[in-house]
Amino acid sequence: MSSTEYDGFRCWSVEPHHAKPSSTVMYLHGGAYVNEISPQHWDLIGRIAEKGVRVVVPVYGLAPQHGYTAAYRMLADVYRDILSTTLPSAVHFAGDSAGGGLALGFAQTLLGTGIPQPAGLVLMSPWLDLALQNPDIERLARTDPWLAVPGVRECGRSWAEGADPRIPQLSPLSGTLAGLGPVEIYIGTHDILLPDVLLLRDRAATEGAVLTLTVCSGAVHVYPLTPTREGREASARIVGRLAVDAR
Repeated sequence: MSSTEYDGFRCWSVEPHHAKPSSTVMYLHGGAYVNEISPQHWDLIGRIAEKGVRVVVPVYGLAPQHGYTAAYRMLADVYRDILSTTLPSAVHFAGDSAGGGLALGFAQTLLGTGIPQPAGLVLMSPWLDLALQNPDIERLARTDPWLAVPGVRECGRSWAEGADPRIPQLSPLSGTLAGLGPVEIYIGTHDILLPDVLLLRDRAATEGAVLTLTVCSGAVHVYPLTPTREGREASARIVGRLAVDAR
């Protein structure tokens, strides 16, 4: 495990122990843009690396001290360095919650730039609309034991640095999906982010994008990171998918 600094922010590279990496995953951690990377994230990252995959983990700056503009600059630099040693066909973006939204938003910013897209994206409960405007969210809030709408919205306002929260860099639900690699999403029914994920699925169908959605009944926010039966099954599937796609 090694690290590189980008404008004062640390980026970790987790390498397989016993084999040369067959591909690279850039993993962006969740935490509502205000919380540090957690042991649950590192556990999943380690399991991916054990399958022969290099996992690059940008530890981007958090609100309120930092916002989305610095994060996007960092990701551009990190991805450029990844592509200097790895073909884009052997790169995936992955992320959960805020990190899932950031991964999708960053992929959208590459469209039309000439910079290659990664082979695909794997997202867990991605935060797709910073302002949580979908009216179905309030109904789901009664069953979500983790996320409270007012607090999440306040985190989003801090992360936006005064920018319009509807821009794709902050709310990738507003961005285009055509031209992206295949997107795979995991989310539970007790998650306030589900309504926007369903809208994204419908958008993908109309734009001709490839999006595979797994909705787990009764599961909570970022359930693949939880120590539950459904969480273990989903995380094993994610690890297996990234390892297979790496070859």
